[in-house]
Amino acid sequence: MSSNPDLLAAIPERCEADLIGLSRIHDPDSEGWTRTVFSDPYRESREWIRARMIDVGLEVHPDGAGNLVGVLPGRNPAASPLVTGSHTDTVRGGGRFDGAVGVLGALEAVRLLREHDLQLDRDLLVIDFLGEESNEFGLSCMGSRALAGELSAADLDRQDHHGTRLGDRYAAFGIDPSGVLASSGWAKTRALHRYVELHVEQGPLLEESGVPIGVVTAIAGIERILATFTGRPDHAGTMPMGDRRDALVAAAEAVLAVRQEGCGAPVHGVATTSQLVSEPGSPNVVPGRVRMQAEMRSVDPGWLSEAQRRLTEKITLQASAYGVDVDFEWSHDNECRPASPSVHQTISSAVDSLGIAWEPVPSGATHDAVHMARLCPMGMIFVPSQGGRSHCPEEWSELDHIATGVQVLAMTLVELDRTTD
Repeated sequence: MSSNPDLLAAIPERCEADLIGLSRIHDPDSEGWTRTVFSDPYRESREWIRARMIDVGLEVHPDGAGNLVGVLPGRNPAASPLVTGSHTDTVRGGGRFDGAVGVLGALEAVRLLREHDLQLDRDLLVIDFLGEESNEFGLSCMGSRALAGELSAADLDRQDHHGTRLGDRYAAFGIDPSGVLASSGWAKTRALHRYVELHVEQGPLLEESGVPIGVVTAIAGIERILATFTGRPDHAGTMPMGDRRDALVAAAEAVLAVRQEGCGAPVHGVATTSQLVSEPGSPNVVPGRVRMQAEMRSVDPGWLSEAQRRLTEKITLQASAYGVDVDFEWSHDNECRPASPSVHQTISSAVDSLGIAWEPVPSGATHDAVHMARLCPMGMIFVPSQGGRSHCPEEWSELDHIATGVQVLAMTLVELDRTTD
């Protein structure tokens, strides 16, 4: 099989046409390019993706978890298949590139392989994973979690703020909840060979260094916190300042403590408070109860563990000084996941063969690759994000960078096809 790098050069105009086509499908009543999981625009966009998969020559087989699986048959159907892909759902008010580049880039890679008669020995699976972004049920990467056998019956019993069960939302979207729990069967009965995912960086490192390709070293672990501060509601005009048990003041101290912890991370680490909900919320009542949502991320599991301990102690001590009690609920979203050394090496060798500059980078964002790593060795390819912006309408990646990423993906797939189990 020839793997001439020049033959595998992606066609930017086709990449652009696909990105424009998908971006036309979004919620007109929301900012940006919103396609949240289970929404009508998301349903429409997945029909569009299914049609594009068929157009490039893939056999489409949706699985029980709602993942769209396109298959490019290889010479040896008994060999463990290669897998690539990403997601096409977005956060509310999101951009056009997060996730979409990985799915549409994979379709362009398939076009290149077919146009130049580069048939792989292994089947190639291109997957548009269901619901990668976190949602009102507090669960990210639903499709890849299910595929890896990490989605549980307890997860299907999760409720949103309206009291709707996640399992019922699956059913309303046309997906049998019982099939979701059984959907990992096909992956377990047919071992997967390697997984590689193309994605926009969603951070500033590549742009700042002027390098067009990042090869991911590890994906950050995520620890989330729900802290409930309980003070005492009083009249805001009559209760003296020194006699108050103001839950919002205690929560404000906690917000600063979370930021301070992230700023003090020795390697890669960030910490973010995303929400404060104060009760009763009246302008003339001292807040008696506040709920705070925050998270910490790092590729260093030791730092995550110690930061969790330090924050718990510090927030409790600070709240006590204001006469406020605090309860914590910590949840583990995903663990730190290093990329496979062998897949990392294959990607970097493919980039070198193309004469393209690259550098190793960590991923602070989570990806479906985290869960696919439970099924087979995984790696990721990053292209720069302008200004490091993501999860916002201003999200942007240059078309030339995307085309370069697709070329690297195609070369990597050819080389991974040759590796032995």
